[in-house]
Amino acid sequence: MEDFYSVLTMLISGYLIRFSLIYSGQLWAKTFSQTVAFFILPIITFTITKTIYGNIALSLGMIGALSIVRFRHPVKSALELIIYFDLITIGIASSVKNSYAISLSLMTVAILICLKLINRSRNNSKKDNFYNISFNEGVDLNQIEVSSSEKIELIENNNNLKSLIQNSETSDYLYRLAFQDKETLNQFKKEIENLKSIKKIDVNYI
Repeated sequence: MEDFYSVLTMLISGYLIRFSLIYSGQLWAKTFSQTVAFFILPIITFTITKTIYGNIALSLGMIGALSIVRFRHPVKSALELIIYFDLITIGIASSVKNSYAISLSLMTVAILICLKLINRSRNNSKKDNFYNISFNEGVDLNQIEVSSSEKIELIENNNNLKSLIQNSETSDYLYRLAFQDKETLNQFKKEIENLKSIKKIDVNYI
């Protein structure tokens, strides 16, 4: 019965961590493979820990067997690696004491949600983002590309501007911006779409 509660704790923890990641804008957690990992990885770790507990020979054999196991896809961000480690630790903690796993899960969810709320409050108060948006984190973002015949200060002063290309032959400017949510992108689009210098606007929603 104790093992049943441990498995239940791990399943709920995996779901809560997935939900908090998606709420925080980490949409890579929505995929099927990631969802399966959130539910199964802690249970696998729990089973391994229970199996090798108190048996040195079996522990050494298990270490040798697991040493040949590799993730065959690149980890796209430090956060993804941390979440995997978090899920593994939840599985280990569940095999020792269920309260440890619950505490770690709740702390992880609380940190993710708090960071999201802090960033949202700063955006509402027109302050800079709590953190920068990066294309290198493996996170899909709402993007907009603006082609203009003149320099646009409104765009160049925007914190979501990620790249600027100036064509020396045509003197055109190409701006590329990324937004975490569709509403903010649409609001920005309304602010600039009536500017006469703009030639083209391309929008890519996630």
